[in-house]
Amino acid sequence: MADITRTLEELCAERGLRMTDQRRVIARILQESTDHPDVEELYRRSSEVDSKISIATVYRTVKLFEDAGIIERHDFREGRSRYETVPDEHHDHLIDLKSGQVIEFHSAEIEALQEKIAREHGFKLVDHRLELYGIPLSRDDKQ
Repeated sequence: MADITRTLEELCAERGLRMTDQRRVIARILQESTDHPDVEELYRRSSEVDSKISIATVYRTVKLFEDAGIIERHDFREGRSRYETVPDEHHDHLIDLKSGQVIEFHSAEIEALQEKIAREHGFKLVDHRLELYGIPLSRDDKQ
């Protein structure tokens, strides 16, 4: 979920990152992605725009952006890291184990329950990440 007021490129500039043409391409692709792409997919999309971009450049750029705090890495149990821009608002993920599709959602009820559980155990919740894994219900299961 990209910040609509500031581009990834602007966030890089704010953090003092030097932006090469190849980094700009990768930043734009990440900015426009809604599917949490992995490095291989980022490379595929980037090389369609600029054939000179290597997979090593994508790996280095993703690491640079992650270290700068402008993208987040997710490991959704599939043996590959997937990326998204740091969201403006907190959200959680539901991962379809059959297709790999990632559904972003927000639930005030879940957020309140997590706060309550932390307090009950004597903690102030400062951060969390919720990932739900599932398979689509069949028509019979929905009834």
